[in-house]
Amino acid sequence: MSDSDSSGVLGQRAGVGGPRLWVLLRLNRWLFTAAVLVTVFAILVGASLFGLAPHRVLVEQHNATFWIFSGFIGAIITGTSIVVTINQLVLSQELGAVGDQRERMQEAMDFRHDIEDSLEHEDVSPPEPAAFLYELVDGVEEEANDLERTVSEDHGDEIQEKVADYVDDAVENAQVVKEDLEDAQFGTFDVIWNALNFNYSRKIYDARKLRADHGDDLSEEADDELDEMIQLLKFFGPAREHFKTLYFQWELINLSRALLYVSVPALTAMALLMMYIDGTALLGTFLGIDNLVWLTSAGFVIGIAPFVVFIVYILRIATVAKRTLAMGPFILRESERDEDLG
Repeated sequence: MSDSDSSGVLGQRAGVGGPRLWVLLRLNRWLFTAAVLVTVFAILVGASLFGLAPHRVLVEQHNATFWIFSGFIGAIITGTSIVVTINQLVLSQELGAVGDQRERMQEAMDFRHDIEDSLEHEDVSPPEPAAFLYELVDGVEEEANDLERTVSEDHGDEIQEKVADYVDDAVENAQVVKEDLEDAQFGTFDVIWNALNFNYSRKIYDARKLRADHGDDLSEEADDELDEMIQLLKFFGPAREHFKTLYFQWELINLSRALLYVSVPALTAMALLMMYIDGTALLGTFLGIDNLVWLTSAGFVIGIAPFVVFIVYILRIATVAKRTLAMGPFILRESERDEDLG
């Protein structure tokens, strides 16, 4: 069993990819947007220092501002309309007849009852997603400790050692996730981040392999404990997928609102630049750079702002979707394949 792979902590599993994952998943979307826009602005302004075609001459002789900014008008209107339409199509899946809604409600209640029956110290599961996942992970931790106590009573050293390794991994991962879930609130990314951090698929595989290798040597009580452990881990998959779906819908709503907030100022800025800026505007320099370069660079950044907002939101949604493509005992990322094939 690989500690780095089975622990489930994204930062540990990612290795050198840790900073990349932090940017894709954890960084505030507005800060990410601002960082991209500032970078583009710096490149545009900095390019004027390389002695390329004088920007003011292009504006005076070829009306460059009109050709630069006129294309943004249609792009912003069309892009915003398409994104909002796609968003509405996704959210329309939540609409339905009362019978369909009642069936969904019953299935959700049945799922809760099944989990409550499996949790030893939880008669009614919490309604908040973070608290719900907390109790489920806490149940896995308790079941792992029960398994270790059962095996330590009347089993051989080899089985005890393997079970101890398995339990240590499960408990360590559970404690890290529980600690972060205590202050998590749905709507932020914290709930989904911690749901991703609990590597239940690997734990299901390790538990099944433990039974396959030593099932004949396990007592009936230990076998039952292993069954209950696997059952709780199997509950985590659907719960995570359900909250992931809700989070995607939440983020698509946020994306639509963000685009609407950004698009109107961007369209206004494009119109102002097209209507009132020509080769005679803002004569002079600032920090050795033509004032017109500063203005048109800022205008370009404002024009691409809706597109950048769209990119940073979709990057997080796509990254989460990629890391959760397979539900259940399938692991799509790199693992200890040589050991598994043995």
